[in-house]
Amino acid sequence: MSTYDERNVEPPTTDAGDVDGDAIEELLGDHVLDREQHLNADAYVVRADAVQDVLRTLREEAGFDHLSCVTAEEHEDRFESIYHLKQYDDPTNEVSVVVPTSREEPVSESGASVFRTADWHEREAYDLVGIEYDDHPNLERILLPDTWQGHPLGLDYNQDKPQIVTFEENANPLEGDHRGGEDSDTMYLNIGPHHPATHGVLHVETVLDGEQVADVNPDIGYLHRCEEQMAQKGTYRYQIMPYPDRWDYGPGGIINEWAYARAAEDLADIEVPEYAQVIRTMGAEMCRIACHLLATATFALDLYGDFTAIFMYGMRDREVVQNLLEDLTGQRMMFNFLRLGGVVWDIPEPREEYFENVRDFLDELPAKLDEYHDLITENEIFQSRCVDTGYLDPEVAKDYGVTGPVARGSGIDYDVRRDDPYGYYDELDWDVVTEDGGDNFSRLLVRMREIEQSARIIEQCVDLLEDWPEDEREIQANVPRTLKPEAGKETYRTVEGAKGELGIYIRADGTEKPGRFKIRSPAFSNLSALQEMSTGEYIPDLIATLGSLDVILGEVDR
Repeated sequence: MSTYDERNVEPPTTDAGDVDGDAIEELLGDHVLDREQHLNADAYVVRADAVQDVLRTLREEAGFDHLSCVTAEEHEDRFESIYHLKQYDDPTNEVSVVVPTSREEPVSESGASVFRTADWHEREAYDLVGIEYDDHPNLERILLPDTWQGHPLGLDYNQDKPQIVTFEENANPLEGDHRGGEDSDTMYLNIGPHHPATHGVLHVETVLDGEQVADVNPDIGYLHRCEEQMAQKGTYRYQIMPYPDRWDYGPGGIINEWAYARAAEDLADIEVPEYAQVIRTMGAEMCRIACHLLATATFALDLYGDFTAIFMYGMRDREVVQNLLEDLTGQRMMFNFLRLGGVVWDIPEPREEYFENVRDFLDELPAKLDEYHDLITENEIFQSRCVDTGYLDPEVAKDYGVTGPVARGSGIDYDVRRDDPYGYYDELDWDVVTEDGGDNFSRLLVRMREIEQSARIIEQCVDLLEDWPEDEREIQANVPRTLKPEAGKETYRTVEGAKGELGIYIRADGTEKPGRFKIRSPAFSNLSALQEMSTGEYIPDLIATLGSLDVILGEVDR
């Protein structure tokens, strides 16, 4: 394939990070049917049979190597798939590829051969909306049972229609467990869905060749609650914000709420007061610490079963963070603390006592992290289980759209807080943590070191909040009681969740409720890479790798 230099086309991006929309259009040539302007990026409408050419061109010639999300939606006159593309080096460089199909024949070319992360995303689009993807490697339902009738996010979906799940009463439960013929040594093994090592209701269909893993298929959807549909039934101003707390209940609640707030505030052109941004930043980093402590504690429990010491140490310290979050928000886990335009209330009184409690926690944290390193990272059993297992090559990670500590554990220097700044992060002094090992051990080290960086951020936020003039403590912008963004406005915004890049796409339809609400879960894309990381290893390595991904099934299934 020729490059844009050989075609005398101007480079589509510049050093300043701006995307040249005309250069992109010229690069894609006749594939482009139309151009749209979404709030976050230019969008190019392309033919349904040109998806692979367009995605490959954007990846190989324009540097858009991160397929962040695929959104599917049904309109009155058509179906659409929207591929949200970014660059790992600079996620502010964005383009969207819009692929319309007719309502009578909603068939589009699959992008899975270009970006492997499209595999799961397109399966979800097929499952929930009903778009079929030609040449998809495995176009099966992913969140709903195979026997499910209809597509829940379709306009003509009949939710009262009875669903029938077949049950073969006399079927041999072991039939078909041996794959590859009568002489094969392969065996089919079910892991989960009811097992503590699956970190929730996750069913891992595993094929063993002798003692080695020959194939892995994560079977998700046991915790699917159609959160997107519920959000589409709620009003922007009041009814959507409680839902994000239920996704990553680690608890990543404030971070989850921020993902929705960032998208909705972009859509409604709401400017958040600086003081409220500092409170948001502090609360989000408390949530990140709580999530990473939970991930560390459960990971150690998975690997060498030390419940009384390591797991309880993690829960002990997480309780301190949750106490601080409860004092701040009034809730233990389901915070509902953010509001469009700010936060629900100021720092609890007496302020001095709250800040003193936060500082006490920060002062004690270094010694506790040293204790974790003594118990975990320097433990011989832990090292033997984690070092050089679950390896994830950085280029493979990008192919799957992997983000967060899993990506940074493979040396990918990517963090939305720094690379696409929001809140107060760009005003503070902190570092993005990476490790080059690419294995289970590296992913744990990243999370433990990120706890230190979150503590640095919180300390600076406390310093700012303590000195903030009392008459300038504005916690909310002046937001209308009813928000009705202009019909047709679209945006896709992301934040750095505890698991990685958490994104929200919203299309307004002129009412006080979204026309389409799409959640990009980081754990969803991270989990899709499990097969790549585990094939050729042993069952204990598979358990370690799954634990190192730190999946929360409420976020995966939504």
